[in-house]
Parts: sequence; C-alpha cells; structure tokens
Amino acid sequence: MEQKPISELINLSGKNAIVTGGAVGIGLGIVSRLAEAGANVLIADLDEKEGEKSTDGKKVKFLKTDVSQEEEVKKMIETVAKEFGGLDIIVNNAGIYPQKPVSHMTKEDFDKVMSVNLRSVFLCTREASKQMISQGHGGRIINITSIDALHPSMIGLAHYDASKHGVWGFTKNSALELAEHKIWVNAIAPGGIATPGVAKMSPSGGDVKKNIEAFMAKIPMRRMGEPDDIGKVALFLASDLASYMTGSQIVVDGGVLLS
Repeated sequence: MEQKPISELINLSGKNAIVTGGAVGIGLGIVSRLAEAGANVLIADLDEKEGEKSTDGKKVKFLKTDVSQEEEVKKMIETVAKEFGGLDIIVNNAGIYPQKPVSHMTKEDFDKVMSVNLRSVFLCTREASKQMISQGHGGRIINITSIDALHPSMIGLAHYDASKHGVWGFTKNSALELAEHKIWVNAIAPGGIATPGVAKMSPSGGDVKKNIEAFMAKIPMRRMGEPDDIGKVALFLASDLASYMTGSQIVVDGGVLLS
C-alpha cells in the first residue's frame, strides 16, 4: 500500500470538529492545533467571554453550551451541522475538579462532577455518533480522561477520579460499539497541566500550593505540562497518523506515573 506523505496525514482541511470546554486551558490548546491543521472548529463552552475571544467568525466559532444537559448537546450537534455542514471530530474535554475530601463532600458536590465530567461524555458521544453515522464516512471521538483514571493524584478528588475512571471505561466500550461505523474512539490522560483552572483550585481540600509542589516533585521531566502538549496529541488522534487506533488511552504526564 502506498504511504501518504506526512503533510497529508495531518491535514484536517475540510474536517469539522467540536471541542467541549474549548474556551480556555487544555481545550483551547486543542482548538488551536485542530484549526491550524485546517479543521473548522466549534467551541462549546459556558465561558462566553473567553470563548468569543478565540473565534475568527469563519473557521472557529463559539456556542454557549452546558454539555451536561441533553437538549443543549442536541443543539450543539445541530449547530455544527448547520454552520459547517457536518461533524467529523469531537473532543470531549469539558470537566471540573473542585477539590473536597469525601468527609466534607455533599451529594450535590458528587452529582455535579459526575454530570459535567461523565454524563456529558455519554450525551456528546451518543449525539455526535448519530450525526457521524448518518453521514456515512466515520469519525473520531477523543475523550479527555486524566492520569487519575489510572492512579489518584491527590486527596480531595475522589469524585473527579470516579468520573474519569468512568470516562475511560465508557471510551473502551463505545469504541467496540462504534468500530463497525468506522468511528474511532480514543482517550488522552493528561497529568499536571498549567491551566487557569488549576491555578484557581479551591483550597477547601487542603493546602493547594503544597499539593501542587508535592506533585511537581514527582514529575521526572520537572515541569508542568502546557495545553499545547495535549493539543498535539489530540491532533495525532484526530488525524490519519492514528488510523489504526481505537479504544486506546494515551498518557501525557511528563512521566509522573513512573513514580
């Protein structure tokens, strides 16, 4: 079989993508790389101010969306189909990580994290895959999990860890189900990434500064990751470089799980 040149493998021209939680941080890093590779990108986020900053009115557009709500997810899919003509790639990145120990956690705290981090992945995968199947030429679904889907990083994130274990399990099973439609489903597990969300983590679960310093000491690369470190891997999974991958999870953590 003739090999495609690298420039063609990573070319996303004519592809249409959604990035949930794409207004800032990891999501914005992913948006930037997908758009650079030629994709049209819809940013779906609740942060209207930051989301609008990242649009160009043509290839990158914004839709205020609560991805934990079924009707808003359906509207999101309808919007990308209307604005760009279809959907080829969705990155389920939206997530929250309020730090709180189980002893102080309420039912509402737990349910909120599960609805934003896990239920949203179910809703977005269900609706996105329906659109992709109707188009008949496959697609890519990329779920952002966490190294916490493999090993806990710190006390105070039990609800977050539960949600990310759930996303990883959901990724594998949906990959099995959707393979017959040529829809590849994979995950990225980031380690510590320097984002506005990390900087604003609530101190209610303990001394956040000390927790982050302790976490940093475990990273063999001796640095926090940048949003673009995840953006580049998302581009890999969205492109033909990953043409024989489904049901996989790529850890991007600077080596922290080695410790």
